Amino acid sequence: MSRTVLITLGRLPKGLDVARSFAQAGWRVVVADPFPRHVLGASRAIARSFQVTAPAVNAERFRDDLLDLIAAQNVSLVVPVSEEILHVAPLRDRLPPFVHVFSMPQADLLAVHDKARFARLARAQGLSAPQTAPAEDPDALEIAASGPFIVKPRHACAGLGVRRYEAGAPWRREPGALVQRLVRGEERSVCALAHAGRLRGCAVYRGAMMSGTVAVRFERLADPAIETWVAAFAAATDWSGFLSFDFIVDEAGAPHAIECNPRLTSGVHFFQTADIAPAMLDPAAPLRLRAEPMMQQFWPCLSQTQASFGDWPVFARQMRALFSTRDVTWAARDPWPLLGQPWSAWPIIARARAGACSFGEAASADLLWAEEPAPVRETTMRDAARAQGGLEHARIG
Repeated sequence: MSRTVLITLGRLPKGLDVARSFAQAGWRVVVADPFPRHVLGASRAIARSFQVTAPAVNAERFRDDLLDLIAAQNVSLVVPVSEEILHVAPLRDRLPPFVHVFSMPQADLLAVHDKARFARLARAQGLSAPQTAPAEDPDALEIAASGPFIVKPRHACAGLGVRRYEAGAPWRREPGALVQRLVRGEERSVCALAHAGRLRGCAVYRGAMMSGTVAVRFERLADPAIETWVAAFAAATDWSGFLSFDFIVDEAGAPHAIECNPRLTSGVHFFQTADIAPAMLDPAAPLRLRAEPMMQQFWPCLSQTQASFGDWPVFARQMRALFSTRDVTWAARDPWPLLGQPWSAWPIIARARAGACSFGEAASADLLWAEEPAPVRETTMRDAARAQGGLEHARIG
């Protein structure tokens, strides 16, 4: 009998790589998402899909929905794939020993997800990161006065809310914001997998086409200095799980980590699909890179290409790239995640149109982390019923 893995988000293509890999490895794959339809739901790799409460709406109910699912579907492994990881991680302490969450403890995730805390942690290990301070900290004033700087939310994702200023420019000391010294150079991103502090796979890439603040075409690059930085950070934190970073590489070629995402990013598309699940489960398993140096999300790239119509050199160049670059969701034996994406992504499209916001913002708005109050009780009635075997299946969503 195959084991069951629960993927806790279905709307983003990066989860599809994980789902397909586990299906190829013989696992039964189920997925949960607050949206009623999504890209993973169109895949042959998925056995069943369930709608759950959005964590940003009610995090405790979201976790209860997942607990119901885990019990009803006999799940033995839970795999978060994006911002929801911060809400899923507390389940580690509420599950029986035979059910595992592929995540570090929540406290470790928060220590690096908070951009100010991450910068201090990296600098304390002798790793390059720009000076960063909470907006209310006196150090923030010194950073803002001494050179160009940026102001951004401490817990933001997808580049949202980032503002640049020149030295001495006026800025608002908003709660929950931080100030970071601006490093000029080229942007790089990283998606890595580590086990007990040892780096097992690392993809360094850049955004080759952007849709707002989100990359939709990606180019893999060789950068030994960044890989060395990531390996040192993984070792210093004894990290196990996925770990992603954004870097600025200065004119001298030195990398400076500007933030950390303790989760998957689009860089997972550069790993060979068949290797992902085995590498997650076995520290000795290889995690090899795909041959393709360039990958894209076809439909967003199509939109960006259409927007360049009229600027003929740019349009021609983008058209060539559009039809010569492999889509991240495409698989001949599993074509519907790509072909059906305009339908499966409609909940995100509709939210973006209704809220007059970017696609990336619409895709993450109901997942974002906000400080939660401490739990009032350690054991809920739901936990007690499950422990006694009295809960077979409950409403999901």
